[in-house]
Amino acid sequence: MDLKLTSDNDPQLRQLADRIRKEVDGTGWYRMGQLLLKISQLDKAEELYTALLEETSNDTDKARINNKLGDVKYDQGRYEEAMSFYKTAFQIYRKALPKDHSTLAEIYNSIGAVHNNMANHSRAVKYFETALKIRKQALPSTHSDIAQSYAWVGAAYNNMGEYSKALEFYEKAHKIYEIALPSN
Repeated sequence: MDLKLTSDNDPQLRQLADRIRKEVDGTGWYRMGQLLLKISQLDKAEELYTALLEETSNDTDKARINNKLGDVKYDQGRYEEAMSFYKTAFQIYRKALPKDHSTLAEIYNSIGAVHNNMANHSRAVKYFETALKIRKQALPSTHSDIAQSYAWVGAAYNNMGEYSKALEFYEKAHKIYEIALPSN
């Protein structure tokens, strides 16, 4: 490994630090849970989120925590349990947020990913396309989340054996990623 010193004005370092801050948002224990997920300490993350869920009475917090417990179960390969947590989060968010809120797109993607991993690819496509529609309305056309949604749709079509459709979505994702992500 070759390490080099950088200055505080290094744009690549600043961009990386900003990305990490965005990925691990929130405060306190919620942020700790996200870090545990990032480093694959799934049992510890589950324990923390379960405790947080028992302590909160705020519906938005319950939705966020259920979503994260869904992420834990998904990463553990326990897709039925993940689906249950995601659907609980969705039900809470649906009551509190407009139907085109970007947070719902995240939940649609998560539910789609579960369906995709359970070989329910056509259902996965429906969820991924709903997420994509929301993101296209809510975000700039070159936002990396839109690229992610295109890639998810492409993956589902790929799993269905519809390779030309998959390629179409992968190419759309690639074009956006070329613009949205740094060159290195």
